Amino acid sequence: MWGLGRAAAGDAAFINGIASHVLDFDDALPTMRGHPSATMVPVALALAEQEGRTVEEMLTACALGLEVAGKIGKALGDEHYFRGWHATATIGVFSATAVAARLLRLDAGQLKQAWGIAASQAAGLVRNFGTMTKSFHVGHTARSAILAASLAQHGFTADSAIFDGPNGFLQTYGASGEPPEALIAKLGAPWDAVDPGINVKQWPCCYCSHRAIGGLMQMVDRHALQPRDVDGVRIGFPPGADTALIHRHAQSGLEGKFSVEYAAAATLLDGNPQLGSFTDDAVARPAAQALMRKIERYRVPDTQTYSGTVGYTDVEIRARGATYAARIDKTPGSLDWPLSPAEQRAKFAACAGPILGAAGAHEMFDMIQTAPGSTAAVDLLRMIRTSA
Repeated sequence: MWGLGRAAAGDAAFINGIASHVLDFDDALPTMRGHPSATMVPVALALAEQEGRTVEEMLTACALGLEVAGKIGKALGDEHYFRGWHATATIGVFSATAVAARLLRLDAGQLKQAWGIAASQAAGLVRNFGTMTKSFHVGHTARSAILAASLAQHGFTADSAIFDGPNGFLQTYGASGEPPEALIAKLGAPWDAVDPGINVKQWPCCYCSHRAIGGLMQMVDRHALQPRDVDGVRIGFPPGADTALIHRHAQSGLEGKFSVEYAAAATLLDGNPQLGSFTDDAVARPAAQALMRKIERYRVPDTQTYSGTVGYTDVEIRARGATYAARIDKTPGSLDWPLSPAEQRAKFAACAGPILGAAGAHEMFDMIQTAPGSTAAVDLLRMIRTSA
């Protein structure tokens, strides 16, 4: 399945993978330093339909894939991301392959072969953030996972211990985290889905900006500030916390998603930045361009390094002769600052509404939320297609 048409499983996963990531509105897993569902769900949908699996089997596969993503992320640590690898893709190819292997019912030996095949397709560079190629990474990863699992299912071979030792994936791609042996003992104890849990974005831009956006919204509301009142904004990040924010003065909608300077300007102008805030025209607004020049990003001294969803962000606004400052140490959309059910519904409606209409989007939201686990994936997808 893809969109309103049909395609082979690998092609459907490729297209839906790109679509799932292009708005940068997808969920995040702190231990992965990336977006887990963007690679796994397109694989799960395509293969569950192809293989006649149920919704419960599809969700089980995704839960296992999420655990793989979190534990590999812990093994890699910070160095992998700081080298410039896009972890959503490079780690996601293994979690998505785990999803594919579960739905294809591969045995343990076949899964090892599939991971070996997947490792040679692990790719994606932070340098391409703010371009269409960032979402291509995810589509490529989802398709690669189906290819790896399918080849392994039919006897194709690879190194069966691809994570281990000299020239293994971990050493080659820059592991600086926990020893793999220790992480194996922690599989499911606890599940990463529970601790730290999945973060759900409230705004369609890089998660590194979200604490700044949330803090600015609180301060603007508390002090009744208008954009014309603002003389300057300072946003402070500890080491590593803004690695993905590679654009200082955005010129396009995609660049704006990876620019805290633009995200802050959009927050001041739009109040609650949403999809319409991250178009080319929105970024090109003279008011937005002028506000970006008033926003300063700086490094907060700290002996630790942080990811975009872990740590804190310092926010300071100078306006009307006063200075307002706060340290934002919770991440919007996390378990510490969760989206309410109403906010989750509103997000779904904002994404699906342009195709389904407001009523249709709310109807589909309810249908997906209440689908029994015994529902055949093909029937759920048929209902979605019919609604669309």
